Amino acid sequence: MQVFREKDPLIQAIQKIKSEGKSVGLVPTMGALHEGHLSLVSNALKESDQVVVSIFVNPTQFNNQEDLDKYPRNLEKDLELLKTKIGDIWIFTPTANELYGETILSENFDFEGLESVMEGKFRNGHFDGVGTVVKRLFQIITPDKAFFGEKDFQQLQIVRKLTEKTGLPIEIVGCPILREDSGLARSSRNERLSSQNREKAAFIYETLKDVKQLFGTESADYVNEWVENKFKDHPTLDLEYFEIADSNTLKKITKKEKGNNYRAFIAVYADEIRLIDNIALDN
Repeated sequence: MQVFREKDPLIQAIQKIKSEGKSVGLVPTMGALHEGHLSLVSNALKESDQVVVSIFVNPTQFNNQEDLDKYPRNLEKDLELLKTKIGDIWIFTPTANELYGETILSENFDFEGLESVMEGKFRNGHFDGVGTVVKRLFQIITPDKAFFGEKDFQQLQIVRKLTEKTGLPIEIVGCPILREDSGLARSSRNERLSSQNREKAAFIYETLKDVKQLFGTESADYVNEWVENKFKDHPTLDLEYFEIADSNTLKKITKKEKGNNYRAFIAVYADEIRLIDNIALDN
């Protein structure tokens, strides 16, 4: 395992292995690694000769300075976790200035509406920040494949749109959500939950599983109202949004249409900790 803190040595190393005909897989992360991230690394190792894991807390995708300040950072622990994986892994851990240069600003992107719903509606400028950092990482690392978790499904679709609009020759691989034993989607934010709230947050996935059952026979409007009522009665969890949307366009649906794929998306606060999750409704 090799750690790169500057982009130029990494670029040279990647050029060398590509000249040997080897493929490169990228797993972009913001650190605070957990089993969910490791599952992405495992997938990347299966499909790539050389895996690069970026660890960078990207300031341009936080619209809340306090959230950025509180984001967990423990590079030493992250590196120890990555050492448990068998395979050729390089780590890229740049500073903001190393990655962006002197001016740390987001580009403005048109993701054809993918950015303006759900997370985009509640986190102003978030996906401009995501697009900016992912584009920069793609330009530096030039991966053949990049691996993203389906927990951030909206982000996954936006990255796919980014590669389409920029013409970057990168295959975007979506990887299944990894869950704790309780069903709670694995996330770096889970570490900030009290043990009591971590246990109660399992209610989110329990609700999504019920939604999948209901959606087979009930309308989207009925399911929306049912979820809102479930959270009105919950003593700990506050619902920010729940939406059933087309999996490709992310547009909220009014009625089901044969042949389309749908997902349910949810954002919930457990005290001040914001948790997101989703579930496919067609399989």
